Amino acid sequence: MTIKVAIVEDNKKIREGLAILIDGSEGFQCSAVYDSAEEALRHLPSYKPDVVLMDIQLPGMSGIECVAKLKEKNPNLQVIMLTVFEDDEKVFKSIVAGATGYILKRTPAAELLGAIKEVHEGGSPMSDQIARKVVQAFQQMGKSSKETENLTEREMEILSFLAKGYQDQEIADQFFISVKTVRTHLRNTYQKLHVRSRTQAVLKYLRK
Repeated sequence: MTIKVAIVEDNKKIREGLAILIDGSEGFQCSAVYDSAEEALRHLPSYKPDVVLMDIQLPGMSGIECVAKLKEKNPNLQVIMLTVFEDDEKVFKSIVAGATGYILKRTPAAELLGAIKEVHEGGSPMSDQIARKVVQAFQQMGKSSKETENLTEREMEILSFLAKGYQDQEIADQFFISVKTVRTHLRNTYQKLHVRSRTQAVLKYLRK
């Protein structure tokens, strides 16, 4: 299945380079490109991409604001933030706004394509440092969700490792199962908790 990718990036050289890479790679298609958040908000929803590559630093409206508005229109949309530096605070705010993960603009082509595929399959590429910030923020929020009572023992175990900042491969190694199996458990968990991302799932777990 071809993964349709939209790009929101104001740097023409980077934008065109990403489009060429994606269109030239088997299993990927660049469905749309935009040089501003405002343009993306006007036109992107009609293209229905699977994954969006979103620059954090955009002229006018920021990429963080754009993510939040796009997710309001389509909660299932998967967004990866593009950033020059590993700015913890901005990446953290992006994830809270609804981004699924982030990658550095200097990331090698193969890793970038791997991150897009990972997000499309239910993963969330982010550093341990960012994952910890997300968990710490949620630990400071209120209590209580009984929806976690509907989870199986294995789903709860996986969710507990997710809350500690473990990535999919690390969780798979803990239980001697495949990454695909981990992601299947996570999809089932999302459905039972009525959430659409690991960030929201961790929030409900920490409130249990």
